[in-house]
Amino acid sequence: MSLSFADLGVSSAVVDALRARAIDTPFPVQRLVVPDVLAGRDVLTKSPTGSGKTLAFGLPLADRIDANGPRPAALILVPTRELASQIVDELYSVCHARSLSIAAVYGGVSIERQSRAARKAHVLVATPGRLEDLLARGAVSINQVRVLVLDEADRMLDMGFRPPVDRIVNAIPGRRQTLFFSATLDGEVGRLADAYTSDARRHEHRATAEQRGDVEHRFLSVLHEAKLATLVRELRDRDHERRRTLVFVRTKRGADRLVKRLRVHNVQAAAMHGDKSQSQREKALARFEDGSVDTLVATDVAARGLDVDGITHVINFDAPEDHDGYVHRVGRTGRAGATGVGITFVLAEQAGEVQRIAHALSLHREFERSGLSHARSHTPRHASQGSSRSPRPRRRGRAGSSGHR
Repeated sequence: MSLSFADLGVSSAVVDALRARAIDTPFPVQRLVVPDVLAGRDVLTKSPTGSGKTLAFGLPLADRIDANGPRPAALILVPTRELASQIVDELYSVCHARSLSIAAVYGGVSIERQSRAARKAHVLVATPGRLEDLLARGAVSINQVRVLVLDEADRMLDMGFRPPVDRIVNAIPGRRQTLFFSATLDGEVGRLADAYTSDARRHEHRATAEQRGDVEHRFLSVLHEAKLATLVRELRDRDHERRRTLVFVRTKRGADRLVKRLRVHNVQAAAMHGDKSQSQREKALARFEDGSVDTLVATDVAARGLDVDGITHVINFDAPEDHDGYVHRVGRTGRAGATGVGITFVLAEQAGEVQRIAHALSLHREFERSGLSHARSHTPRHASQGSSRSPRPRRRGRAGSSGHR
């Protein structure tokens, strides 16, 4: 017999709010985390993106906050504005059920409007840079925060946010509850987790095969001058039932340039990266979600925390830098048990690097079947047209994950 949210100790008001959204059964990470958070324990959680971690900390957080108490009582630090917005969207109905207000603060929009919202919020979701701006102006105070959440802490470190995060955490009362969520708890991330928490309960959640979905991983050998033609061919391929496609590039300039080059080939796409204003990024995401365009070209930072239903294909136009990047990117497809396709373009000089990524993720068979294992010593004879035509195996993908956040 499966546990319900009520069995975990969640209040009836919050349970009703979830039921109104047809959310009745806790995900594994929620079953692990919710009781500890409700008990007031510090928590360290290693969990993949899309596993349901937002509700894992959001549900008990809402139950632990007094609507008549000081504001903000809870602070959720995140690496990107997209993730901040999505957390607010996910937790709004839960907070509303408890008469709590929730607001996000991040760069790229009016700081005055955000200042007013931040002062009224019981739960404040913030990127480190914008929060420091508000603190420097005296526009908001965090000396009454009793619950601190660090979400996607590994990505905050990757983006160079350690100094501002340290300053923010030091400004919060030491007597607090700290909830730390990360894709890894090794190395510097683990040391940071230990420094910020006290007698924390550690949880590690790995997605089951059903949650990961069925992701087909393909590695395509390409010449630099053939990358665009290969991408256009993949986007026009009718052999796969393609709906929304997320294309990853490494640079902001590369994203804009690729959208323009695709337009020449009558392929409509939108770009999303850090140099876009918030309104431009929201417009691009809205066009992608409503189907006005079915291809979104994004950098890693812009797409961090992106949670859009129906992404059937992820194409790494530029190969990821490491296996964590691969997992983050391809994890946008094959969610909630759905099928998906992850395609990585590989130049000859990148073959060794990508091979190491594939082996780290137990995708060595897919890599070897592509013929790329020979590219470390010479350029593939047939590189210009992409993949070898060997059978395309389906594997339960490690990059996919599931469900409500």
